[in-house]
Parts: sequence; C-alpha cells; structure tokens
Amino acid sequence: MNYTGPVYRPPYEANTLLLEVTVGCAHNKCTFCTMYHDVKFSIAKADRIEQDLQEAQRLYPNVKRIFLVNGDAFVLSANRLKNIAEQIHKYLPKVEIITMYASINNIMHKSDEELAELAKLGIGDLWIGVETGLGDALDYLNKGASLSDTEKQLERLNIACITFFYGFMFGAAGKNRGVENAIANAKLINKVKPLGIVPTTLNVNNGTKLEADIANGSFQMATEKEILEEQIKTIELINVPTYYMGIHVINTVSFDTQLPKGKLEATEKIKLVLNNTTKEVLNSVPERHSI
Repeated sequence: MNYTGPVYRPPYEANTLLLEVTVGCAHNKCTFCTMYHDVKFSIAKADRIEQDLQEAQRLYPNVKRIFLVNGDAFVLSANRLKNIAEQIHKYLPKVEIITMYASINNIMHKSDEELAELAKLGIGDLWIGVETGLGDALDYLNKGASLSDTEKQLERLNIACITFFYGFMFGAAGKNRGVENAIANAKLINKVKPLGIVPTTLNVNNGTKLEADIANGSFQMATEKEILEEQIKTIELINVPTYYMGIHVINTVSFDTQLPKGKLEATEKIKLVLNNTTKEVLNSVPERHSI
C-alpha cells in the first residue's frame, strides 16, 4: 500500500484499511491547523489506486470497511469517487462502508443525484469537521463555509442517506463563550441528527494564525474550567439519538457514550473532574499537543 507524507485518520478507524486517493488537504487554510502545511495537495493516479487494491485483495480479502485518505478525500468529483468505489467492490467485495474525511465545500460541489448515487455505492460515515455551530467563530476558523452552508449541506447528506459524524471543538469560540458555543453546537446537532458527534479541544499549533492572534491579544483561549463547563452543557442539551465519540487524547475527560440515554452518567463524570481539580488548573489554559 502506498502512502505519501503524514497520514491522519480518526481514532475510531484504527482497524480500518486505509487507501490513499489524495495527498494533503485541498483547503489547508484553517486558522488552527498545521496537519498538511508541508504537503502539496494532489490526487492519486487511478493505476496506483488499483495496484493498492490488488495488494489489499491479497492481504485483506475479508475487509468490510475502508477509509480513503488523506485530508478531505471527498473533494474528489462524484465521478472519480464512483470509479474508486466500483474498483473497491471489484477487488474487495465484502466492503460495506467506504468512509473518509469530508468538508462542507466537498458536499456543496456535488448534486443531489450524485450524492444519492455515492450512497448506493456504500460511501457513508463521512467524518466532517464542523468545529463550531457559532457563525462568527466558524468564520474565524476559516473552514471555507458559512454556518448556513453547513446546515444546508448536512441536511442534503441526510436526504441522500449518507451517514456522517459531526466533529467539533470545545473552546472553539474562545474565552468566556463556552456556554454560548455549547448551545450553538447542540442546536445544530439536534437539527441535523448526525450518526455520531466527535469532540476534540482547540489547541495551539506552532505557525498558525491562531498562535499569532493569541500573541497579539486578538484571541483568548478558554480556561480548563470553561472547557469542562462547555462539555457538560453540550451533552445536557443534545436530545437526539447519537453516539458521543470523545476518546481523543486531547480531551481532558474522554469517553464514549450513547446520547441522550447516557447523558446523566456522562455529565456526572465531568462534574467529578471539575469538582476535584484545583483552582489553579481550572483557571489555566493547559498545553495540548495533538490536533
């Protein structure tokens, strides 16, 4: 199997076969992210993808799930994705789900008919970094799409029967806005009804606009107390069935649960940490070293 540069995948795809169809990230302009800053975006050639699938056929003939890398593989045209999916089913006929990272812009550039066709080919469980449900915070993070775009495109996935995971970041709105951010995220989650929600926590990466804005005082990070309070409020406000997928190491209190039925146990777990942590730590902004 061929891989170019750094390869990222969600923690939950640890046992999923990875197939490289793009290199880097097509957007690569987010305020907080450096994952692909040193990688020029490109598209893998069809013959190399087929060679990788032939190798996978020999090594992993019974695989049922495949993750397309890299950064936002759903940027590929619907026709190219269709061809890749057909090749996957040719060489790995037991594959049930073809998943990948996707952005709102990726969805926007595909028609309703194309989305429905991709769903029929087994493309689903898209990992979408929404990051925040607050319009101004979303604009600051420079994801390349507005809040109204985000809501509309996620609803289009539902209509096309393409399942997706809603990724977001505690602390994305900055200091003193944790509860506001929780309310906005929960509102959007309740509306678009993702298969799962995947929280991480905003961290500062060297060389980002976020780092520069913190240095010049135009952005202030949320404290640990605010992060934990935002986590509690977010969970409390979600009232649709969804998986809470929060095991990422960057989260202070990391766990998985089913919402809304696991709501009470989850919030009590966070409150226990909140109540047993020193004021010094709660009022600080801990360093986090992972995206």
